Amino acid sequence: RFPADGFLLLALLLYAPVGLCLLVLRLFIGVHVFLVSCALPDSVLRRFIVRVMCSVLGLFVRQSEPQLRDVSVRVYIANHVTQFDHNVINLLTSCNTPALNGAPGFICWSRGFMELGVTGSRAELVDSLKVYSSHRGNPPLLLFPEEAATNGRAGLLRFSSWPFSVVDVVQPVALQVQRPLITVSVADASWITELLWTFFVPFTVYQVRWMPSVPRRAEELSEDFALRVQELLAMELGVVSTRLTAADKTEHMKRLRHTSLLPFAPASSQPLAARPRVPSSPTGVAPEDVRVTAMAQRVKEVLPHVPLEVIRIDLAQTSCVDTTIANLLEGRVPFFPESKEAGTDLPAPSTSQAAAASGIQGSVAVPSSKPATKQFAKSPVERHLSLQERKRALYDYARR
Repeated sequence: RFPADGFLLLALLLYAPVGLCLLVLRLFIGVHVFLVSCALPDSVLRRFIVRVMCSVLGLFVRQSEPQLRDVSVRVYIANHVTQFDHNVINLLTSCNTPALNGAPGFICWSRGFMELGVTGSRAELVDSLKVYSSHRGNPPLLLFPEEAATNGRAGLLRFSSWPFSVVDVVQPVALQVQRPLITVSVADASWITELLWTFFVPFTVYQVRWMPSVPRRAEELSEDFALRVQELLAMELGVVSTRLTAADKTEHMKRLRHTSLLPFAPASSQPLAARPRVPSSPTGVAPEDVRVTAMAQRVKEVLPHVPLEVIRIDLAQTSCVDTTIANLLEGRVPFFPESKEAGTDLPAPSTSQAAAASGIQGSVAVPSSKPATKQFAKSPVERHLSLQERKRALYDYARR
């Protein structure tokens, strides 16, 4: 959330006392805004008053080409940046957003979501929305096909097809959010946290751009319709139209949380500066050397024919035992195997590892002179080497 630039970070620290005062003041003003929005009926006057009061809270809403807004359209499709996108667009026009996640109740209603009472599948939700849209007296629907918020700077998540099954004509709405000093949207942040940061910063600008309505083509599937609208929105925002879904984002966040809990995380998933610090060793040895030595011994137990110095050099770059073992087995790290005299009854390296160590590369590798054993070896090292020999044989067969 915080800026990486040193100058911006210093500016944030200097602004912090002012931001805290604004936060406390805006909390009391926000209560009044909530009461006014609940007391007044939905009308142009209510939206104007609430929009002016929101400007005191630091929320500024701008819209481009409002004449493109089609009053006959029953569904608006927008990209999802913050957890208050539906509230912002509701300041410009009357619309309702169904509650998809979270338990119904006062919190759901106070945040401006519409409760349909549907807790089943997406098919039941679509049927309820079709019934809702069939009544012309109801306000239009505002749907977010991404189903998860992004920072709005890199790309759009893949649109779900169910919002495009409600009606045959939708109107895309491009939404961009800007604020100084801190990031607009942070993954896995709660709506309360985002609200407090919104009150803390001096201002947050929401830019809403209305786009022409898009009708469904003849015999066009909902998936193709969703993909076409996604491409149009991505071009309008100047971002990439990805195939990543909200489920992919959830899985990615789970992996990040799991990686942060690991004592020794791979360098590819956790930067060097973010690794947990190891307490200083009382023996005077550097903590990093102790950690590398312990991991090197683990690699040495699996690959006893690999020199220990080669293992330490690769571990210094990867900081991961599994990655180093894979590099050594697949020949990405050249080495000369230690002889049996250097160790105690070490198994001889396989032909594939010897070829990788000596830098031999060709279109067809030399087949192993010793066939893979058909019996289950008792030693884990022998089982590992047997597996590598069988893999190399398959690779050679596929190349030929």
